[in-house]
Amino acid sequence: MQVFRGFHHPGIAPACALTIGNFDGVHRGHQAMLALLRNEAQHRGVPACVLTFEPHPRDHFAMLAGKPELAPARIATLRDKLSELERVGIDQVVVLRFDSRLASLSPQAFIQDVLLDGLHAKYVLVGDDFRFGAKRAGDYAMLDAAGAAAGFDVARMMSYEVHGLRVSSSAVRQALAEGDMARVATLLGRPYSISGHVVHGRKLGRDLGFRTLNLRVHHRKPAALGIFVVQVSGLAERSLQGVASLGVRPTVEDAGRVLLEVHCLEWPEPLGIDAGYGRCVRVELLHKLHDERRYESLAALKDGIARDEADARAWFESQSAKE
Repeated sequence: MQVFRGFHHPGIAPACALTIGNFDGVHRGHQAMLALLRNEAQHRGVPACVLTFEPHPRDHFAMLAGKPELAPARIATLRDKLSELERVGIDQVVVLRFDSRLASLSPQAFIQDVLLDGLHAKYVLVGDDFRFGAKRAGDYAMLDAAGAAAGFDVARMMSYEVHGLRVSSSAVRQALAEGDMARVATLLGRPYSISGHVVHGRKLGRDLGFRTLNLRVHHRKPAALGIFVVQVSGLAERSLQGVASLGVRPTVEDAGRVLLEVHCLEWPEPLGIDAGYGRCVRVELLHKLHDERRYESLAALKDGIARDEADARAWFESQSAKE
């Protein structure tokens, strides 16, 4: 899969089948749309292309209004979004920086500058609630009329439902906020995961007797927070069971910086104590134990981690008993 920052690149395909959106989480509704896009691309003999935005448009408008709290919680990092788009077979992704210039484009200018001149779209697939252009003035009817005039096909995909519930990024965010990881997995079609490179931390876990892998979460408002039972891949031939803290570590830091700290229940000794640093790992969040807690002392924190480790082991044992 080719990834481009902006569309002023010679490598961008001379024609494509295109869909447009944020695709936060690449949930099952997104996956159904992307499968349709691939079929249409193959029928036309052109690449399947996704146009997405960074930052999220709502991030931009929240910052512009001086109200960052209005920005949506982020389900996936850009890395994880691109990984999922590649997994489902997308050929080309164009990431546009969403800024004031892009936000001010009229619907007509967006169609001409972005869809036609920039991406050379021959087919455009959008969702049932798709809006575009300044002040969200453009809608499906406008896009369809423009396609008829300019010679590109336009199609719309209606909502995707699972067990009678509409699958959406908002539904995934709500399930993550509630800690319902089983519902999250149903909406995504896979366990929820976060990937990233292991970085050096304060080594406090070693002092407490619980060695951890640290992954920075660059978005300040992740959709999931708390203590989780996890599974880690990318370190050994098999996945490793663990317990993890995703949050701001109120007992030891409380600086607003979000960190994912993973303690593996069994560390493969051949890896060595420092073998994880620099590796890109994927952490699946399987079950939420509880929200973050502020402990009165490091001794109390150590006892709390020990209880979380015991609860994680018990959860894995309960899952094995069901198999």
